[in-house]
Amino acid sequence: MDIKAFAVLLLCVFCSLLGVGIVSPLLPLYAEAMGAGGVLLGMIFSSFTITRAIVIPIIGPLSDRRGRKLFLLIGFGGFTVATLGYLLATTPLHLIVTRAIQGATAGMMLPIARAFIGDLCPRGEEGRWQGIANAAFFGGFAFGPLIGGPIAEWYGYNAAFYVMGIICSLSFLLALRFLPESRSRQGGGGHRSITEPLRLVYTNVMFRGLSCYRAGLALARGCFMTFLPLFAASSLNIGVGLIGAMLACHNLLRAAVQPYFGGLADRFNKRTLVIVGAILQILFFILIPHEYSYWQLLVLIAFGGIAAAVAMPALTALYTEQGRTSGMGTAMSMEMLAMAIGMGIGPILGGVVADALNVASVFYFSAGVQLVGIALFFMLTRDYRPGAKIAGRGTPDMQPHD
Repeated sequence: MDIKAFAVLLLCVFCSLLGVGIVSPLLPLYAEAMGAGGVLLGMIFSSFTITRAIVIPIIGPLSDRRGRKLFLLIGFGGFTVATLGYLLATTPLHLIVTRAIQGATAGMMLPIARAFIGDLCPRGEEGRWQGIANAAFFGGFAFGPLIGGPIAEWYGYNAAFYVMGIICSLSFLLALRFLPESRSRQGGGGHRSITEPLRLVYTNVMFRGLSCYRAGLALARGCFMTFLPLFAASSLNIGVGLIGAMLACHNLLRAAVQPYFGGLADRFNKRTLVIVGAILQILFFILIPHEYSYWQLLVLIAFGGIAAAVAMPALTALYTEQGRTSGMGTAMSMEMLAMAIGMGIGPILGGVVADALNVASVFYFSAGVQLVGIALFFMLTRDYRPGAKIAGRGTPDMQPHD
């Protein structure tokens, strides 16, 4: 395990996601002040993930053939430059364009970073190291609202966007100076075509199961990040600073317990942990749209952070296991593609639900989608065996484990 490369990579991604976290509690209110309604607000959030979804299936296999560092540098650098769009935006359309550009550059960041980490992970320790990586990733996203909320409240939105740009630029500089090139170790991954992620969806039952749950979870997360600030502001009449603190609490707890659940994923059945985490997440979303005091809602949001952490290391480790033979960049592109699809359509569908019914109904809708996703995961992965190679249903590589 190359600890230096691992640490540098985590610091780079931490800085980038810290920048994303700065803008996350501000964007719904910033867009609403420009006149964005539910559907338009959903389009602002979804434009990021739609362009990311377009880029991901191309970049992952390319990184298996040409190395990780180049694409990481393009991603970190482009993401930083795109932050200027927030400063120049005067209409919701400008925000949609800005988010679309950032989404395309983000498609070169997280999937490739996860693939890089997959290259570094020793066999049998995928849960541990991916759990630590998740802690750094979500930690950056968690600290962002603590910075962005107060800065926006005291100095205005533009000040927060400037800070976001400065922090994101650090990720590019760190990667340029200190990050080595990855040495890909997956069998055959270097010869995969850029259509490999799409082929795997149709031919591999394990990837279909993983992708169904990942997409459902991402759809719910997209609705959560888009509409929780509006729900909290309208039901509790609180400012962006307290909303940012609430989201920070959620994401900090989500990050803090990732290494613990990563260790559990290496010792116990990963599939079972994913199912348990999904059930807790569904319960969390059902409990959100009720009347609470600020502190009661804060406790619930904190519970949601822990619930969100139960499944993620196990889910990422399952993708890593598959990446040993499919190509790590290809496998992680599959994860990010499913996430991008879910987060792309989630805010738009949530906006339709909010406009047709109310904001509270968005959370019930999100719980229902997750229920469908985990049901499909349960059925499609019932033959999972730890360490199995990529296989379709009925092949010798897929044997019962539960």
